[in-house]
Amino acid sequence: MDALGLNLAGLITHFISFGILFALLVFLLYKPLGRVLEERRKRIEEGLSASERAQEAAEEARAEALAEIQQGREEAQRLVAQAQELAQRIESDARDNASVQADQLIERARSEIEQERDQAVQQLRNEFAGMAIAAAERVIGQSLDADDHQRLIADVLADSSQN
Repeated sequence: MDALGLNLAGLITHFISFGILFALLVFLLYKPLGRVLEERRKRIEEGLSASERAQEAAEEARAEALAEIQQGREEAQRLVAQAQELAQRIESDARDNASVQADQLIERARSEIEQERDQAVQQLRNEFAGMAIAAAERVIGQSLDADDHQRLIADVLADSSQN
């Protein structure tokens, strides 16, 4: 091996040194560095997982907010519909009440007109009967007693009702 310029003892020493250095590097550098890298990888995975969870929570919160907004809109529409229905009902009740009052006023006016007409007819009959009695007294030339008055009034009224 000397012809190649290699010293066997030096070569073995180098292999042993390399083995010791390799073992030291594995135990002192590779394994701790591997643990650090593994921990970093786990933290990155946890961060990504937390980020995904946060994104999902944000999407859920957004969906809930949209659902609440929609529910608020529906509630507002329902309240507007109820208010319109109530307004229509109040308007209808007011119309019905006004119609009933108008009908009552018309009926009361008709009743008053009929009473006044009946009173006028009665008054005319009384005046006519008085004039008929006065005319009969002048024609007959004497005063009539109460029975004759009643009979004469009844006859005159009967004749005037038939005409």
